[in-house]
Amino acid sequence: MHATQSSPAAHPPPTHSPATRSPAVRVESVSRAYPGGRDGAPVKALADISLHAQTNELLAVVGPSGCGKTTLLELICALQSPDRGAIECAPAALMPQQDLLLPWLNALDNAALALRIAHVTRARARARAEELFVQLGLAGFEQAHPYELSGGMRQRVAFVRTLLSGKQLLCLDEPFGALDAITRAEMHTWLVDALCREPRTVVLVTHDVEEAVVLADRIAVLSPRPGRVVRELEVALERPRSRTDPEVVALRERALVALGQARDEA
Repeated sequence: MHATQSSPAAHPPPTHSPATRSPAVRVESVSRAYPGGRDGAPVKALADISLHAQTNELLAVVGPSGCGKTTLLELICALQSPDRGAIECAPAALMPQQDLLLPWLNALDNAALALRIAHVTRARARARAEELFVQLGLAGFEQAHPYELSGGMRQRVAFVRTLLSGKQLLCLDEPFGALDAITRAEMHTWLVDALCREPRTVVLVTHDVEEAVVLADRIAVLSPRPGRVVRELEVALERPRSRTDPEVVALRERALVALGQARDEA
């Protein structure tokens, strides 16, 4: 079952005052490789990659499968360490591709889990989660268990849990990749509105160029493995954006051209 909601008012691209111009996350000349290649050589996931995201900016990182996008998020979240280079950022929360909701908990308790882990009382954690349920279109589904929720609603619950981590930097790893096209479009609208209500710096990883253009303030295009930034595109368009807007179509084509050129040069 899918919750419905009205479209939000147009949101202009974010403006950053001079006080907020220093990057919220900075990745400088980072490389990462894994052992166990077929010929015994290390598998290079990332090679000398550099990028940054400003405070309250949504940076989309796009690239082909296997180019190190998930590795990049795990490095930012300090779940692993780079072989070379440096990462500067505040503590980050990772929302993985799967929602990872606990089947024995209802939706509200799944969302409140981040606060419970931080030793917040159950009553206070549930009250805070309930506030976000109202804001994000989940009111009425607090007692539902994960199997009773649609894919889009499960993703919303997972996002509420991520917000309640209290981290100002969120890393989203292809959060809508498993959803059908209609639900994915609904989730794009919902995410834009959610970030307007609860501003955060976001690094969104996706292989979907159109999704990146619809959601992001800026796009970093990665090469095939080992991943490196081959192009950055500014997205100075008001929100909400439609995939059929001429400006969106033009930016999508520019990103696709950059991906094609990187593939040809690999």
